[in-house]
Amino acid sequence: MKSARYLVCCLLAIAARQTVLAQTFEVAEASIADEQKAMTEGRATSKALVQAYLDRIRAFDHQGPGLNALITLNPNALDQAESLDRERAAQGPRGPLHGIPVIVKDNYSTADMQTTAGTMALIGFVPSSDAFQVRKLREAGAVIIAKSNLHELASGITTTGSAFGQTRNPYDPTRYPGGSSGGTAAAVAAGFAAAGMGSDTCGSIRIPSSVNNLVGLRPTKGLSSIAGIVPLSTTQDVGGPLARSVADLAAMLDATIGEDPADPATHLDSGRTRPRFMDALKTDALKDAHLGVLEPLFGNASDDQDVIRVVRASIDELKKEGATAVPVAMPDLLADLNGSSVINAEFKEDLAKYLAAHANAPVHSLEEIVEGGLVHSALENVLTARANSKGRDTYEYRIALAKRVAIQQTILKLMDDQKLDALVYPTLLRKPAIIGTPQGGSTCQLSASTGFPAISMPAGFTPDGLPVGVELLGRAWDDARLVSYAYAYEQAAHHRRAPTRTPALFGRTGVPALTWQSSALAGSSTLSVNLTFDPTTNDLAYTVTAAGFADGEILLASIHRRSKGDNGPAIAVLANHSFQTLAGSERLSNQDRDSLMAGNLYLRLATRSESTNNLRITFKPPAQH
Repeated sequence: MKSARYLVCCLLAIAARQTVLAQTFEVAEASIADEQKAMTEGRATSKALVQAYLDRIRAFDHQGPGLNALITLNPNALDQAESLDRERAAQGPRGPLHGIPVIVKDNYSTADMQTTAGTMALIGFVPSSDAFQVRKLREAGAVIIAKSNLHELASGITTTGSAFGQTRNPYDPTRYPGGSSGGTAAAVAAGFAAAGMGSDTCGSIRIPSSVNNLVGLRPTKGLSSIAGIVPLSTTQDVGGPLARSVADLAAMLDATIGEDPADPATHLDSGRTRPRFMDALKTDALKDAHLGVLEPLFGNASDDQDVIRVVRASIDELKKEGATAVPVAMPDLLADLNGSSVINAEFKEDLAKYLAAHANAPVHSLEEIVEGGLVHSALENVLTARANSKGRDTYEYRIALAKRVAIQQTILKLMDDQKLDALVYPTLLRKPAIIGTPQGGSTCQLSASTGFPAISMPAGFTPDGLPVGVELLGRAWDDARLVSYAYAYEQAAHHRRAPTRTPALFGRTGVPALTWQSSALAGSSTLSVNLTFDPTTNDLAYTVTAAGFADGEILLASIHRRSKGDNGPAIAVLANHSFQTLAGSERLSNQDRDSLMAGNLYLRLATRSESTNNLRITFKPPAQH
């Protein structure tokens, strides 16, 4: 009996310690190195980290801003983390990822969780083995905490699908998160894990990295294996990480690259070795770097200009760190790239081959998926066209392959002739579009058609607070050089900024609303307001009470944003009639949220009486702790 009581006490003590650790170590913007240091010093455990991330997922993925970034939570994540904690205590960590929670895109096969590729056609499908890069993560000691949403069958850049719906951008939930790895990007940006894995067939790592203020590398074809990733085009597909910092990206790359007999592209020629990315993190890497500013990939439409200004400014920042940047014209580039994609020719065959390797797959072909109506309406046309493709045995396919060889040679000759180390251009020419409208501006095809590596890194923000990415493309196997450039730029520019709608929880299970009240007096008339602001949704709820006003005296109640001195434009009209009590809610834009927090929003009353006309109340939330 005594030993049983002792065991219970020990278990309760361990549980209490895990709770305390989860509350004392804040994971929201913590790096992999921060988390390793905390575990080494006893300030955190892997189990506590997992619990802290689960708390954030609970608070922000389906509540608050409702990002809808994740498909499946790993039901065994806490147990796996606890096992890794015991291993650490007994024999030390395996390496930089030991006990670190990460997310993988749900087109990576996992033997212990469903793999849906974002389509209802694969709901409940559990492969018999892990994808190569998933296996490498597990071997490194990472905890796969969840699998993320993606554009259905990786066939687009806005991250919507038939089974799991639309993922939202944490910087503005009314906008797209990029794609197809938009779920991974939104989750990592919002702090649901330390880092995450995506795939890139034409921009699917780089575009979501760009619009979520992350760094993402599309690696050289063959640097890492695509075995076990639901294919879109085996010629163009690559897999790789997205992260909040270049050091985190490097740690994930070092853990997941490697030769795989199941992927012939990973076999290296004699004398070539894979890089060590952590060794490439040098703050002076941009000194004497020669960059070509690829002018054809800079837009000239009016909708492109907010992004272009940020990217041009980022190039100036690169130059301040020692790089030279010269314009490169290449007037035929867009024509040369046109028709070089092989996705439409390869997808049907490659998907069927993947499904045939799994006896328990619920469907067997793209035709079966389309004909069964197992797709989102937004993808019906593109997937129908791909299902009707004549495949690889066509003249168009052979022309596309020839174009790929030609553009490779053109880019190499350009870089050699002008002695360029990398080409620079916008990752995406336009801001993430409002959900439900078309997303334009992709520049993804150059890396996809050459097979050369390209890295997207945070370049800054548009005036309305949306992230912008700048992309560097290098020669084949120059991945480590690109990572070193990104690291040097990151350390100088510091463009990483956490989304305001997914703040640190500091041990709480949610983000409390801000509540306060204010009043203004004019003679015998009183105007008072009770306010509640939800930082995760930008919803400002109000109850306005007017006392001592004559009947019909009030004409208008409106909210304004100060822009010049004490005055500024109206952002909302609350009433255009007389009232005694007025209640409602306004969803603020990012700009108006910033104005609110700075005390630059005010309630204005217009009346028929000179003594009460223009009566004002400033909205100033209480200080946050």
